[in-house]
Amino acid sequence: RPAGLAGAAPAMPVPVPRCPGVRTKLPVLGWLPRYSGAWLQLDLVAGLTVGLTVVPQALAYAEVAGLPLQYGLYSSFMGCFVYCFLGTAKDVTLGPTAIMSLLVSSYAFHEPVYAVLLAFLSGCIQLAMGLLHLGFLLDFISSPVIKGFTSAASVTISFGQVKVQSASLLSPGAGRAAEAGDAVLGLACLAALAGLRAMKSRLPRAAPVAPLAARISHLIVWTSATARNALVVLFAGLVAYSFQAMGSQPLTLTGSIPQGLPTFRLPRFSMAAPNGTVPFQTMVEDMGVGLAVVPLMGLLETVAIAKAFGTAAPGPCTRGGALQGARGFANILGSFVSSYPITGSFGRTAVNAQSGVCTPAGGLVTGALVLLSLAYLTSLFYYIPKAALAAVIVSAVLPMFDAGIFRTLWRVKRLDLVPLCVTFLLCFWEVQYGIVAGMLVSGILLLYSIARPPVSEGDALLVQPGSSLHFPAIEHLRDTICSRALAAASPPRSVILDCCHISSIDYTVVVGLAELLRELRKHGRSLAFCGLQDPVLQVLLAAELEGFQHFPSREEAGEGLGCPRCSPQAGVPQAAAKQGSGR
Repeated sequence: RPAGLAGAAPAMPVPVPRCPGVRTKLPVLGWLPRYSGAWLQLDLVAGLTVGLTVVPQALAYAEVAGLPLQYGLYSSFMGCFVYCFLGTAKDVTLGPTAIMSLLVSSYAFHEPVYAVLLAFLSGCIQLAMGLLHLGFLLDFISSPVIKGFTSAASVTISFGQVKVQSASLLSPGAGRAAEAGDAVLGLACLAALAGLRAMKSRLPRAAPVAPLAARISHLIVWTSATARNALVVLFAGLVAYSFQAMGSQPLTLTGSIPQGLPTFRLPRFSMAAPNGTVPFQTMVEDMGVGLAVVPLMGLLETVAIAKAFGTAAPGPCTRGGALQGARGFANILGSFVSSYPITGSFGRTAVNAQSGVCTPAGGLVTGALVLLSLAYLTSLFYYIPKAALAAVIVSAVLPMFDAGIFRTLWRVKRLDLVPLCVTFLLCFWEVQYGIVAGMLVSGILLLYSIARPPVSEGDALLVQPGSSLHFPAIEHLRDTICSRALAAASPPRSVILDCCHISSIDYTVVVGLAELLRELRKHGRSLAFCGLQDPVLQVLLAAELEGFQHFPSREEAGEGLGCPRCSPQAGVPQAAAKQGSGR
């Protein structure tokens, strides 16, 4: 429950349904029969609080997507309703986000018809991914790649908003007063948002035994800081209205937004153009790789949010089934009300959790508030200054830039800076190129470590691959063993292949090991396997390798090869173990 409601009747959060329950029945049936009045109170508070956040953000994100502002509101309610019935995480809220809006801007070409069709096709792809359990594809996107993409998106969106103001300020001509007014108001709104965010982060919890006046004042401060976007936009709108009433307007206003709810209809599968009609096939070709990037990035955001808030168990429920199904249906049904692609919002999910939401029913309140805004309040949106919406966008995306990740990777593993920097830089050119390049670099680094198993030397040559042995590593392994075991300056010694970390091998490895055995035997050397796990042992026995010998441990392998330093009597097993642990 929110800090300002300390002392209210405690409400137990709804347990997250387990994976089997999600598969056998609607998730809503897991909590609806046990719904109580205490949950209703907290869900109402959370839904209203999130609604006050989502309305100004929806208008702002539509600007990022390059679409008319009403499309931000069209995209903000269907996900709330769908997730109430299909969602497994009580805190997660679906709607437009900064990253998704940036992707829509890239792949929908600022055309509402393209954006709505992209939502429909993305939803179909997400449903297919859920049915086929293809969520494992996200495992190939490493954290440095994700950090590089989100940081680049933060910079791109922020500079996109600042560039509009700075370009107009630096250009000569009429309208300089309005341009200066926009810059001053934008900076003031940014400062107010930053101050309210800092105030919320430092706000202590109200003691249950505190006086009523203290608890009420605490609640007012908490609500103002949580709904800061709505508060700042409302204040900026009042300032703009005051100037309008006085007969002068030094601010650029949002302008008229069509009033009323969107028509419920199928998305359009063709588009009228000045030189004819753009058919469905051409529209799909134009969106191109966006049909893969948008669903994957949307799923990635939602899964990351669910894991961050501990509201969904890992595995099929998050990566393969429930979350993908909920998002897929939300995007498909959203396209029927002119929505562009949506996903989970980290910021609004945090607000939802901090507001004490108990069930996904809080989304019904949020969706209803958006519908009321579309039906009755769009005339008031006319006076919202664009500078205030730009401040909302910048305030939302700046925390996405993680400057500390560069310092962290420098300390932890400097090689991971390569995919991070590649993704970060190339995303300024094209988003898809940055993500794909980062994944390729991460894959190459992974394959390189697999293909170069560490080698330790002693009286016997000890080789211990650090992971499963597959075809990229076998040539390097053969060359290393032969060059060291058969070197002219090296004393005659045998080879021990410690397989304790190897859980699987492929046919190419079996062929390479057979050739290695023949090569060593030709020069009077031996190769012993130790620590073989049962699946690997069965494969090697089935291959019937000539000269194959194996031992349970490296010490017994050393004894079998006549190596005194590897025998227990020599007291060297500990030394060999230390060599292995340092790799």
